[in-house]
Amino acid sequence: MKCLQDDSQNTLILGHLARGRSLTPLQALRLFDCLRLGGRIHELRERGHTIKREMITLNSGKRIARYTMPSARA
Repeated sequence: MKCLQDDSQNTLILGHLARGRSLTPLQALRLFDCLRLGGRIHELRERGHTIKREMITLNSGKRIARYTMPSARA
């Protein structure tokens, strides 16, 4: 059964990305109390949203995902 909080997080995450902002898992935790950003992104993609993932390397050497939505301009 899907949690209502998941839908709320999806709405917040989609709004954040739609405004041209990027989002990492740590940012999602801080901004939206979301522990499973990858899961939320998967659900949004299943709903037809185009979300790009870029793997970035932090100063510590750790690699993390950064998500963005391509610009609607074409």
